[in-house]
Amino acid sequence: MVRMDETLLAWLDAHAEELDTNTAEADGLLARLAQANLFTVAVPERDGGDARAPSAAVDVIAALAEHSLSAAFVFWAQRAFMACLLASPNRDLVQRLMPDLLHGRLAGAPGLSNAMKFLGGLDRLRIAGVPTPDGVRLNGAVSWATNLRRQGFVAAIAVGDEHGDNPSVFALPHDAPGVAREPDLDLLALRGTNTAALRLDDVALEASWQIHPQARVFLPGIRPTFVGLQCGLGLGLACASLRAARAALDGRPSVLSGEVDALDADIAAYRRTLASGLDDGSLRERPRDLLALRLRMVALASDAVALELQALGGRALLRTDNGGYARRAREAAFLAVVTPTVAQLKGDLQRC
Repeated sequence: MVRMDETLLAWLDAHAEELDTNTAEADGLLARLAQANLFTVAVPERDGGDARAPSAAVDVIAALAEHSLSAAFVFWAQRAFMACLLASPNRDLVQRLMPDLLHGRLAGAPGLSNAMKFLGGLDRLRIAGVPTPDGVRLNGAVSWATNLRRQGFVAAIAVGDEHGDNPSVFALPHDAPGVAREPDLDLLALRGTNTAALRLDDVALEASWQIHPQARVFLPGIRPTFVGLQCGLGLGLACASLRAARAALDGRPSVLSGEVDALDADIAAYRRTLASGLDDGSLRERPRDLLALRLRMVALASDAVALELQALGGRALLRTDNGGYARRAREAAFLAVVTPTVAQLKGDLQRC
């Protein structure tokens, strides 16, 4: 297990509600995660990391999600962008960006939800690129991306040709002329995650910003990392809700005790299966199993939050005395619509 910074966890406990309901702490969150040296976890040593197994990054996400899903989601976004970069054949781009990403000086945003839906036949590409002598000129939009920190970000985007096909993947710097970050989306939860839309108006990018020339080859290769890391979000939330349920029962005999213990055992078994499959690479060869684990993650979190509600009873509905239940209920709802959504996962599993 990854040793977590206790000062960071205490800060998250004190600010979890703020991170969920407003933007006051959003711009400083990334730096706090970086100060705890979290972005080096499970990154190759040659790129500045600690070379741990992939499951170590899942452990970080789960540990953060026990205290704040907003913090875990920002970590996931940064780490997902870094995964895109580390899988790129453009080593010059990797060497240029990685130091600032590792130290939280630059925010990474995986703006690839539209691209993932496009590959699944669920959407058209929203960004079109016209080749230029030294790169590409872009127009379009990213309707939803997280970690678009105002002090500086770079977003991974998929770019189609003028016919909306043959996509490639680029890194889009925040200060490129023609890039406009919209105001934060008016979310019901996770408002402290710098989640917003981007508009691209005649943006000129040099070829040096290209992550990969073929999105159809590149994105399926990194999707297992994206999806595997996301599983930590629900793991941490489920553990937090079960802990709250136990505290509410306070050792008293209850018909719920057996359900809490059974779900706790399910979560432990899920964690072992996920870690083993990620670390030995077998889940890459079994995409259906990985998708099923990702779908199961949402169910585990939802079941745990439901048990917390039952254990709390009427206290869960009190605004000032629900022990964080209301926030965790909102967080659990959010997990169902993170790309890949529950509906997308069910469709993908059906096709598999």
